[in-house]
Order: sequence, then C-alpha cells, then structure tokens
Amino acid sequence: MNQVLAIAGGGAVGAVLRYWVSSGVYALTGRGFPYGTLVVNVLGSLVMGFLYIWLLERIPGGVAMRAFLLIGLLGAFTTFSTFSVETLNLMEAGQIARAVLNTLLSVVLCVGAAALGVMLARQI
Repeated sequence: MNQVLAIAGGGAVGAVLRYWVSSGVYALTGRGFPYGTLVVNVLGSLVMGFLYIWLLERIPGGVAMRAFLLIGLLGAFTTFSTFSVETLNLMEAGQIARAVLNTLLSVVLCVGAAALGVMLARQI
C-alpha cells in the first residue's frame, strides 16, 4: 500500500510540474510546434536516466522512493499520449514535415537525454 500511495503522490506532483513546464515553454515559443511537450519529454528522459541509475545502483532499498520518483512523478511528468495527439494534429493539418520533425526530435532527443542521464549518474 505504501508503494501505491507513493506512486499516487508522485503522479500528482509530476502532472502539475508537466503543466507548469509545458505552459512556460508555450508562453515563450507559441503553439505552432509542440515545443512544450518536447521539452517535458526530453527533460523527463534525462532525469529518468539519471535517477534510474542513481536509485538502483547508488541508493540500496528505497522502493517507495523509486515508486514515487520513477513511476509516479516522471510517469505523470512525461507524456507519450500528448506527443502522439500533437503529432497526429500536425499530420491532419497537412504539416507532414513538422510531424516527422517532431517524431524524430522526440525519439532522438529523449533517448539521448536518457543516455546522458545514465552517464551522469555513473560518473558521480
């Protein structure tokens, strides 16, 4: 039950953080391209890579903390479903190049950010 509560608490925090970060990015860049979701997913991937190593290899135990941060907070912070809908919207609007760019940037930057997070955690 502690793990479920940790996930729920992390999810609430992650959802609010996602809203704040993506809204801030959209305020700066406008909504012509889904930069808000892209930034959230890249940042979330970086932090996920880092915390994955940090919490599994550096800090023994802490199941509730891992559940709070990795499943709850980062699970709610990053959003593949929003990425999918925004990319589909670009396609339906005839902006195929932007849809392809969003897909490529999201995959390359998010996987790269996760790898960077893992590398940084292993350096510490």
